[in-house]
Amino acid sequence: MNPSLAGVLQLVLLVAALAICYKPLGDYIARVFTSPKHLRVESGFYRLMGIDAEADQRWGAYARSMLAFSGTCVLFLYLLERIQHWLPYSNGQANVPPFLAWNTAASFVTNTNWQNYSGETTMGYVVQMAGLAVQNFVSAAVGIVVVIALIRGFMRSKTDRLGNFWVDTTRIVIRVLLPISVIGAIILMAAGVIDNFNATHVISTLTGGQQNMVGGPVASQEVIKELGNNGGGFFNANSAHPFENPNPFSNWFEIFLLLVIPFALPRTFGKMVGDNRQGYLLVGVMAFLWLCAVGGITFFEWQHAGTALQAAGGAMEGKEVRFGIPGSSLFGGSTTVTSTGAVNSFHDSFTAFGGGILLFDLMLGEVVPGGVGAGLYGMLMLAVLTVFIGGLMVGRTPEYIGKKIRPTEMKWAAAYILATPFSALIGAALSLGFSVPQRSILNPGPHGLTEIVYAFTSMANNNGSAFAGLTTNTGWYNLAGGVVMLVARFAPMIFVLALGGTLARQQPVPASAGTLETHTPLFAALLTGVIIILVGLTYFPALALGPFAEGLH
Repeated sequence: MNPSLAGVLQLVLLVAALAICYKPLGDYIARVFTSPKHLRVESGFYRLMGIDAEADQRWGAYARSMLAFSGTCVLFLYLLERIQHWLPYSNGQANVPPFLAWNTAASFVTNTNWQNYSGETTMGYVVQMAGLAVQNFVSAAVGIVVVIALIRGFMRSKTDRLGNFWVDTTRIVIRVLLPISVIGAIILMAAGVIDNFNATHVISTLTGGQQNMVGGPVASQEVIKELGNNGGGFFNANSAHPFENPNPFSNWFEIFLLLVIPFALPRTFGKMVGDNRQGYLLVGVMAFLWLCAVGGITFFEWQHAGTALQAAGGAMEGKEVRFGIPGSSLFGGSTTVTSTGAVNSFHDSFTAFGGGILLFDLMLGEVVPGGVGAGLYGMLMLAVLTVFIGGLMVGRTPEYIGKKIRPTEMKWAAAYILATPFSALIGAALSLGFSVPQRSILNPGPHGLTEIVYAFTSMANNNGSAFAGLTTNTGWYNLAGGVVMLVARFAPMIFVLALGGTLARQQPVPASAGTLETHTPLFAALLTGVIIILVGLTYFPALALGPFAEGLH
């Protein structure tokens, strides 16, 4: 089949599959968080942990519960890494060094899964399963429950309660993430993804050499890696490794997994606030920007100028021949607009403008559709800003879903919008300003700048993908990266919960003739413009000095 036709076909099938899942999955997640009933296994867990399942928390208590839970997870995962040599199924791996263990613990707890190590030569099977895979579930759950708390802020009135963090987290893991992961793991194993406890063994190659071959429980981790928008690869080659991603079908299915929940959550939002049109508008904006990103990357990877590249029919360096340019571009575009970070190709080898779009996707704040939960609450914060701007245009108090957007709400929204770029750009600036981190730059000039900005933008947006031309397994990058990931993950969540608390205390405002309608194509265009302009104003200098300068050279 013609490669370009195959690329169009897989995109069409992907859009169709996501459209089919939009309503049933979105409605099901809404029922999970609105049902008054607790499953028996959930009730047993609450009794074991001493949790009052009927208690409703203020936004501050909800935030403190989230921070306490996540902080405990960081300590637990750090401890597992530091003692892994004495654990069963360590596969001969040594204890993870302190700075690397800190970075990895912060990375997986924040749903970033940035990896400064090679999975098959650093982590044993117990750490992979009991440490990394568990965090893949619970970090994804934390992102989802935060947006649910924000949605309750729109739903409720004259209260300061947003729900129960422990109940919400338990429900999303048991009722949504685990069932889908079991089914998805079976499908991946049927497609050829391995799942075993085989120890490392030596094989002889066709050329007479020897190579260490590692097995492992891969399929069970691969599915939640994509479904929960985590991205950490069991192997160093990530989703380009044939044990993780053996064929074009598994490649397509993994892209589907990383998009299905983020694209379904707008339906959950519309269902819970009682206006499905709001969900349709948000998912429409998300889908439009996602398709633009995928189309732009594919175009530049096919059309890149140069004698060798034109003879090859495109920029094939760093791309898997099993998937080609369409499969690599679709995966790269999808993984950078979510907080997944999984890669099936070498982003550092993409063309200047193709790689620039990947970087721009991260800078969008990953709201198209973004990470599980994080994408939707990011989009809602931008919608609040858009409503405020629209209110200024027509000269009236802005309203969104029946709630007034007053100075208090705008302060929390502004703090949220500034937190991520502040973390990313400060981290990149410090790395460029000090001599020690400068030694990690292997490609001086615009490309080296792009690599550093991409790294910190990826970490700050909880993505985890990298250009990989930068040496980041150093004391500086391990320490600074861990701090950036934690700040950029939890500071915005606190601002989101604070906004939800202020909204929940309000009395609903009935719509009037002057109310800005937030389900129309006009509002969709305004929201899209705000997203793009906001990114442009924030990151344009870094983009101009990096990918733009390289592409126009």
